[in-house]
Amino acid sequence: MSNQKAIQTTWISIIGNTLLAGIKWIVGYFGNSYALIADAIESTTDIFSSILVLLGLKYASRPADKNHPYGHGRVEPLITFVVVGILVSAATVIAIESIKNIRTPHQIPETYTLAVLAVIIVSKELFYRIVSKRNEKINSSALKADAWHHRSDAITSLAAFIGIAFAIYLGDGYEAADDWAALVASGFIFYNSYLIFRPALGEIMDEHLYDDVVKEIREVAGRVEGVIDTEKCYVRKTGINFFVDLHVTVNSNISVKAGHQIAHHLKDALIKHNPLIADVLIHVEPDEHD
Repeated sequence: MSNQKAIQTTWISIIGNTLLAGIKWIVGYFGNSYALIADAIESTTDIFSSILVLLGLKYASRPADKNHPYGHGRVEPLITFVVVGILVSAATVIAIESIKNIRTPHQIPETYTLAVLAVIIVSKELFYRIVSKRNEKINSSALKADAWHHRSDAITSLAAFIGIAFAIYLGDGYEAADDWAALVASGFIFYNSYLIFRPALGEIMDEHLYDDVVKEIREVAGRVEGVIDTEKCYVRKTGINFFVDLHVTVNSNISVKAGHQIAHHLKDALIKHNPLIADVLIHVEPDEHD
């Protein structure tokens, strides 16, 4: 169900990016604004990025099999790496072209480009909030990357708005303000690329990033009858799902069968509490104080 919501959200991104990219290309070309064209370049890469995210989410939703006993969720951070590569490439192209245009005399952008940019900024921020809100419970690294694409697009559009406003209202001699805005926007894209890349790297490396989940697990375990305490608790993320390794202590005088039943009850309680937990491997240890 979570994967389906993620896929539906990605379709929203694809449709929105396609419409806005088309508007930016047309208005940027006829409105003499390279900042807007640079913005269009990023939106165009966002379309391909969203398509990659969509394909990744569909592949990640495949059930576990003999060759992939933990499922196919690790494709998500891999897709995120590709998306980051596309973003960095787009930012590099924008930066190079901006520097070229700063050195080349050109026309001042048309005034109507500001109105178009204002609509685009609001639209992209709205898309960011929609995708982020839908991803709160899903916690998909690929969908998070897609959300940040919308936010970075809103930022580059804002930079373009400021640059074009300077060029229009200050007049002759300030034509390059538009291109400086595009250059600043490329810097924001580089920075956002890092923000997207870092958590995906942590996920692929099984880095400890889920203190909140560990806290929930210990709290739930404390309410399960027969569990005296919890010791080691490791959480790793695969796609949108968590896999847990947990050590619990039980009364040392009970039978192996009773300890096994406690572990099963605990596993069921954890998965019921957090449906994103796909599996829990529980190691039962005797309480040393018995």
